[in-house]
Amino acid sequence: MKFGIFFELSVPRPFTPEGEHQVFMNALEQARLADELGFSTVWAVEHHFLEEYSHSSAPELFLTAVAAQTSQIRVGHGAVVCVPEINHPIRVAERAAFLDQVSGGRLEFGTARSSTWTEIGGFGADPDATKKDWDEFVHVLPRMWTEEFFAYEGRCFSMPERAVLPKPLQQPHPPLWVTVTSPGTELDAADRGLGCLGVATAGFAEQERRTREYHRRIQLCDPAGAVVNDRVSTLNFLYCHEDARVGGERGMAMMGHFGLMNAHLLFTREAYPSTAYQSLGNLAPPPRASSAPSPAEGPKLPEGMCLGDPQHIIQAIKHWESIGVDEVNFMLNAAEVLPQDQVLESLRLFAREVMPAF
Repeated sequence: MKFGIFFELSVPRPFTPEGEHQVFMNALEQARLADELGFSTVWAVEHHFLEEYSHSSAPELFLTAVAAQTSQIRVGHGAVVCVPEINHPIRVAERAAFLDQVSGGRLEFGTARSSTWTEIGGFGADPDATKKDWDEFVHVLPRMWTEEFFAYEGRCFSMPERAVLPKPLQQPHPPLWVTVTSPGTELDAADRGLGCLGVATAGFAEQERRTREYHRRIQLCDPAGAVVNDRVSTLNFLYCHEDARVGGERGMAMMGHFGLMNAHLLFTREAYPSTAYQSLGNLAPPPRASSAPSPAEGPKLPEGMCLGDPQHIIQAIKHWESIGVDEVNFMLNAAEVLPQDQVLESLRLFAREVMPAF
């Protein structure tokens, strides 16, 4: 079982250059501490135009800063939007290889097709073509990384023979993932030999169903890349405190605010009805609430969420582990709801009391 941290880089209103700067600096401080404490990966999303929810429009720059300020933790593109109007495939291959080089071979490479009309429409892309775009990207990127010279005639882009440079440091290339928001995408990942990067919270039963079928299907895959990545990660929220009530209350305040920002994305999907996007606003079915045995233990917490005291969090993670999850990635804050000192102390307590159990 590995533990990562996951950044949306959400910025509270009112927006100011200084406010955005503080969010980015806080995130870098969290990444440095996570590196010292033994976390496995720092993931950063790519989003565009999503006010307050995510200002992470250039995650490769944030991750380069992370790589420069850390020594062990891996840097995860969680994930590159594989739509040519947003990111040209050649530029994606070049930037990813460069980041792998400067990080010393620490890149985890996630792929996605974007999830809102605000983003897709902002670049003039056709939402009904994004799934085909993504499929083309995940097949050509490994070739650009591994072939000395590459030429291609395709549907979403073409190029004459060229040497795509630099090549990644990792051989044959960085591990490939696909973000999984709604049920069914884990099957796309399995069929292509890609890691399953959960980016929407799901309850135990739903995650177990997805994970079981993913592991079954990936045994039969036709790999898009040169190697198969058969890992499964899930998204969670982390607030660890010695007092279960305090941990639950502060954690739920953070998680609730993120849920509110997420709900505001519903309109961005409905503005362009499309059979290509059947799940609204990046929202998964909500996890069931687990009951608190006594009032002293704080508020009822959604099933499997890592909010509360160390013992509660250990029990939740052991359940995730039992259903086949390899890595839990934690959101640590949402639009700075939690003061930075509380976020850092939560990380330290998690490393001190929870990590040794795994």
